[in-house]
Amino acid sequence: TQVTNPGSSASEGTRGGGASDPSCPVGVPGAAPHGRADWGRGQIGGVALRSPGGAGGESFTATYSTVPRVAFYAGLKNPHEGYEILKFDDVVTNLGNSYDAASGKFTCVIPGTYFFTYHVLMRGGDGTSMWADLCKNGQVRASAIAQDADQNYDYASNSVILHLDAGDEVFIKLDGGKAHGGNNNKYSTFSGFIIYSD
Repeated sequence: TQVTNPGSSASEGTRGGGASDPSCPVGVPGAAPHGRADWGRGQIGGVALRSPGGAGGESFTATYSTVPRVAFYAGLKNPHEGYEILKFDDVVTNLGNSYDAASGKFTCVIPGTYFFTYHVLMRGGDGTSMWADLCKNGQVRASAIAQDADQNYDYASNSVILHLDAGDEVFIKLDGGKAHGGNNNKYSTFSGFIIYSD
């Protein structure tokens, strides 16, 4: 992709701005969150747009930063009960490889703000309730309950937005009751993605 800005010879420094800002080249979202035009230099993790030489023979490279690709989505194949970490072992998406199906834990590699959501189907017919907690480093950050008053299946669901540092772990843990495993049907799921990095 090429962008041109013949009226500028910005070979150093950093410029940014909105669509009405003449210092922001066409196609570079300077006004977008976390977007900036870095003129005359590259940026790791950015997208580079290079122009041909202008009227004066000068050229520039504009880059803008992008959100890292971290996202996962997994279903629960096997039933769980009691007080154990749910191991969502039917992994569909795992961009960044931060989710481990063997442990059921998402481990942060890139510090930032993340969104997580979970839906756990309680095994019906037992006349009990089921609690499912989302934990960060072992501390409960969200809870959900499903009750079996009518002897049917029921869902426990919740969502959170959390700031994570590198090495932080997020997982879903039963706090009593029985979670239904759906083979490959993904009745119970755990997913998350990065909103923006630090």
